[in-house]
Amino acid sequence: YGNVGSSIYYALGIVALVAMGATPVALGVAGVLFIFTALTYAEGTAALPEAGGSASFARHGFGDLAGFTAGWALMLSYIVTISISAFTIPPYLGFFWEPFKASPFVGTTAAIGIVFFLMVLNVVGIRETSFVNVGAAMLDILTQVSLVVIGFILLFNPTVLVHRIFDNWPTTENLILGIALASIAYTGIETMSQMAEETKKPEKSVPRALVMMIVAVLVIFAGISLVSLSAMPPEELASEWARDPVAGIAFYIPIELIRTVLKPLIAVLAGTILLIATNAGLIGISRLAFSLGSHNLVPPVLSQVHPRFKTPYISIILFSIAALLILTPGFFATDVFKNMGTLYAFGSLLSFMFAHASIVSLRLRKPELSRPFKIGWNIQVKGCEIPVSAVLGLAATSVIWIIILITQPYSRWLGIIWMAVGLIVYYLYRRKHGMPLTHAGEQEGLTRKRE
Repeated sequence: YGNVGSSIYYALGIVALVAMGATPVALGVAGVLFIFTALTYAEGTAALPEAGGSASFARHGFGDLAGFTAGWALMLSYIVTISISAFTIPPYLGFFWEPFKASPFVGTTAAIGIVFFLMVLNVVGIRETSFVNVGAAMLDILTQVSLVVIGFILLFNPTVLVHRIFDNWPTTENLILGIALASIAYTGIETMSQMAEETKKPEKSVPRALVMMIVAVLVIFAGISLVSLSAMPPEELASEWARDPVAGIAFYIPIELIRTVLKPLIAVLAGTILLIATNAGLIGISRLAFSLGSHNLVPPVLSQVHPRFKTPYISIILFSIAALLILTPGFFATDVFKNMGTLYAFGSLLSFMFAHASIVSLRLRKPELSRPFKIGWNIQVKGCEIPVSAVLGLAATSVIWIIILITQPYSRWLGIIWMAVGLIVYYLYRRKHGMPLTHAGEQEGLTRKRE
C-alpha cells in the first residue's frame, strides 16, 4: 500500500488537469479497470511466482518477443514513476519552505537531487528498512482515512459537489484521457508481482495482498476525490493544488486546530511516502532488468552485477539518467506534469494489455498449469475457461491506449521512440548470439540449465 497509496498524493491533481469536474468519475472507471488488472496479476503471480510481472506472463504466454515488449514498456512506466514521485515531493515540502512549491527551478532541482541520491543509494545496495516502510504505510492509511472522515464531516456538501461536477464536465476526449491518467493512481501492482520471488508462500500471500489492496485503495481514493471537489472548485484543484492536492484538502479544513495539525503531518508523510515510492521504482527497475537479462531478453550488461555491491548497477544508473531527463522540462515547460502522466499511461497500459492477454493465452495453451488463485466468472472457449474480467480488461486498456497514442503527441513520440530503440537492441542482441526472436533459443536453455 505504501507504493500504491502514494499515488493519491499526485494522481488526484493530474487527473483533474483534464477531467475537471468528472475527476471522481474518471477515478471510478479506472478503479473498475484496476480491479480487473489486480485479479489478472493475482492469478498470474500465483501461477508464475517469479520476478518480471507482465513480462514474465507474456514470455510464458506468447514467447520471448512478447516478454521483452511487455518488459520494456513496463520499464518505461517504472522510469516515469520515479520521475513523477520525485517531482511531487517538493510541493508538499513547500509547507516548510515556500520556494519548493512556488519556484519551478527550486522544485525541479530538488526532484533531480532526490533521484540522484536514490540512484547512488541503490547502486551501493543499502538495504531497505522494512520497519520504516511498513510503519510509514500504516501511518499513511490512518492519516488518509482520518482525512476522509474529517472531510465528510466538515467539508462534504452533496449540492456543491453535484454542481461542481456537472458545471465543469469535460469533453468526451478529456474524460477518456482522464480515465487513462487515472491509471497512474493504481501504481504498484507490478511491484507486488516483482516481489513474488522474495515472498513466503507467494501463491497465497500475493493474491491475498492484491485483493486487500483493491478494497483499501478504492475506498480511500473514492473518499478523497469526493471530499476534494467539496473543498475546492476543479479549476483550483487543477492549478494551485495540482501537484499537492491532499495538502489542498487540509488547507480548507474549517477548524483551525485540526488544520494546524494536518498540514505539517501531510507534508512530512507525503514526502516520506513519495520518497519510498521513488525508491520502489528504482528497486523495481533493478529486479526487472535482472529478470530480463537472466532470460536473454536484454543484453547481459543491463543485468550485470557490481563485483562489490552485488547490484545491477549499470541498469540502475542508465534508467535513473532517463528519469532525470524526463524531469528536466520541469525547469521551463508548463505542461510537464500532464506529460509525465500520459507517458506513464503509455507504458503501464501497454504492459497491462500484455498481462491480460497472457492470462487468456495461458488458459488456452496451458490449461494444466497449476493456478493456486484462479479468477472466477469464466466463459467456455474450446473447452477452456476464459476469465471475463481479463477479456474486458484487455479490451478497455487497448482502447484507452490507442486513444492516448492518437491524441497525445508527447507520449506518442517518446513512447514510440522508447519502444523502437528497445526492439532494435533486442533484435541485434538476439541475432548476434544466434537466438530466435520469438521464442527461447538453445543458448537460453543452456543458460537456465547452468543456473
